[in-house]
Amino acid sequence: MSEEMKISNVHFFFKIFFTILFTSHGSQIDDVPSPNNGVAFFVFGDSLLDPGNNNFINTTEDFRANFTPYGETFFNSPTGRFSDGRLIPDFIAEYANLPLIPAYLDPHNNLYIHGVNFASGGGGALVETHQGFAINIETQLRYFKKVERSLRKKLGDARASSLLSDSVYMFSIGGNDYIVAFEGSPVLEKYTEIEYVNMVIGNVTSVLQVSSNLIIFPPQFHLISSFNSVLIAN
Repeated sequence: MSEEMKISNVHFFFKIFFTILFTSHGSQIDDVPSPNNGVAFFVFGDSLLDPGNNNFINTTEDFRANFTPYGETFFNSPTGRFSDGRLIPDFIAEYANLPLIPAYLDPHNNLYIHGVNFASGGGGALVETHQGFAINIETQLRYFKKVERSLRKKLGDARASSLLSDSVYMFSIGGNDYIVAFEGSPVLEKYTEIEYVNMVIGNVTSVLQVSSNLIIFPPQFHLISSFNSVLIAN
């Protein structure tokens, strides 16, 4: 591969981040089952999906959205969402006749029957991305394991397994890992641009591999990339 092609690939990957939506039993995105079928919605990622988890961690205002004008057009007050209203998971939940999926770190949230949202504004696929200021994807997956144990304790193994296997899982991760490249991240002092891009891609791949062990994913899944809004369904 020529040097020009390598640089072109770097610039391409610096622009892209991934949102991955997994559904069970090969169902289509517009066929989200009703809550009467025991469906829950679990969300992982960054500020595109964060419903307010960063309200409950020791971080700076740069990584929070709990002040105006956030939230003013729908909630009439800031909720921690990086939006003046709702986020993509809120619309999906509404379509599926689910309540708004709460932030995992919200102290008032301990049921998890309808799902939970682990996303954190500023979070990345790399542990080093905004380390100490946001919740990385590996930590979010550890939180999910705690939720799984809680559900098995409350519902029993059979009901919990059924709920988890019939649920919807949404991931949005990777964008912040590239953004920090322009924020003077010390990690980039150790690696070339190509090496860094490969690290991010490798971590996203690892996250999906780990997720497949934690979550009972179906053989069919949907991949939505925010870059050009491309939908790929296998």
